[in-house]
Amino acid sequence: MPVETYNSTPRELINSILVSDAALAHFRRLLEKNAKKGVRISLKESGCTGFKYVIEEVDGPMPVDTVRTLTEGVELYVETGSLAALKGLEIDFTQVGLNRNLVMNNPNIKDACGCGESFSV
Repeated sequence: MPVETYNSTPRELINSILVSDAALAHFRRLLEKNAKKGVRISLKESGCTGFKYVIEEVDGPMPVDTVRTLTEGVELYVETGSLAALKGLEIDFTQVGLNRNLVMNNPNIKDACGCGESFSV
């Protein structure tokens, strides 16, 4: 991932991530079902274009995470090194027919592979 110079603090960057009410309800259900405390988002090198999202239900943040409480019972942990690439990310949970999907709308994506597996920033 290229290093981006930015003047925003990790707190400002994590606060720029928008989580829809539907995604928040989805996260709450998952956390209650799996007895976890928060949702962790990071990026992993993958695919033909560069990166993919890694979203996990976890017991707590890792030392490299920036933490944000979304609502009572739901915390968001984002790997601090990934924050610049996730600035302005919109997370939604949609249903089309019988299919329900977590949708990530990232304004920083410069290119994506045809199958949707990976992207570059």
